Amino acid sequence: MEALAVRLSHLDSQAGGAIRVIMFYDTLMRRRVDLPALARASAVLAECVAGIRLHGTGRVIRASSDGGQAPAPASPASSAAPVTLDEEEIGTVWLERPGPPNPLDDLLLDRLAIASAAVVERYGPARTTMADPALIELVISSGGDEAARARALRLLGFAAGLPVRVVAVRSPLPLDRIGGLVCPTRLVKAASIAGTGVLLATTVDPARFPEDVRAGIGAAESPDRSWREARTALRFTTPRRPVVPYDDLGAMALLAQVPREVVRGNPDVAAIARTAANPEDLETLEAYCETGSLRRAADLLHLHHSSVARRVEQLGRELGLDLTEPAGLVRARVALTAWRLLDD
Repeated sequence: MEALAVRLSHLDSQAGGAIRVIMFYDTLMRRRVDLPALARASAVLAECVAGIRLHGTGRVIRASSDGGQAPAPASPASSAAPVTLDEEEIGTVWLERPGPPNPLDDLLLDRLAIASAAVVERYGPARTTMADPALIELVISSGGDEAARARALRLLGFAAGLPVRVVAVRSPLPLDRIGGLVCPTRLVKAASIAGTGVLLATTVDPARFPEDVRAGIGAAESPDRSWREARTALRFTTPRRPVVPYDDLGAMALLAQVPREVVRGNPDVAAIARTAANPEDLETLEAYCETGSLRRAADLLHLHHSSVARRVEQLGRELGLDLTEPAGLVRARVALTAWRLLDD
């Protein structure tokens, strides 16, 4: 290979340089370097700052052209490339070249990305978030036997006896990004099953879900039961409450078991459906039912409490309920929740 590079350099300096870049990274991979060493070597080769970022952990490594740690703040990337493993984008590599790009920068980044993926695969077991849907389905299926479920969990990287949380997700964002955010330091696996995202994780932080994500979090230790709970909790999510742990539902979870035709035939639910035709009325009712207070509802709606009081009084007349009394407020809350469940 070295002889070929020398011959090519006489014919075409760029071709010879490309061969040398490839040889450089082949040598690094044979030496089994880690990510910091890979970033340092790349920065020295490129003669500018080189960076590596892993999406799942948020880890960022930047090295300067002398092989040391690059100073902050980072300069804009002059060129970048994705790091992919098992067809999943797990990170990004980039160069911070102050002048015009070097003709070999794209090749260098391509090889750096390949080497980074190899390092992640070697030193981090099952680091990728996206998993084989068949394995995920085997874990959460209620019809499978426990031996098959345990084997699937082992293949996904979960240790025997380790508690696994199940989350049902609806989101425009990629599942791997969501998984990396809600469980940044521990194993998390994801797949889409029948149009619903599934996350399996050892821990889940409800506060870390990004905006525009609806999520139901199961509570049971058994993954199949936890999946049923997660799907139920997902049905109870709303724009104001986009993440719902099943444990928080309590007796309200029983509403999910009521047949839809029974729900539709209930007079209180029918009255809510008529009210929902006016978005402003629905928003007021939701805020009041959520807070149980005119003043707190007014804060949510950014209105004066007297305006909310007039609206609530009018809504009470339309619903046939005294919303200022506990019994009327409970009926409205239950009916509003049951009405929402009809859409799922």
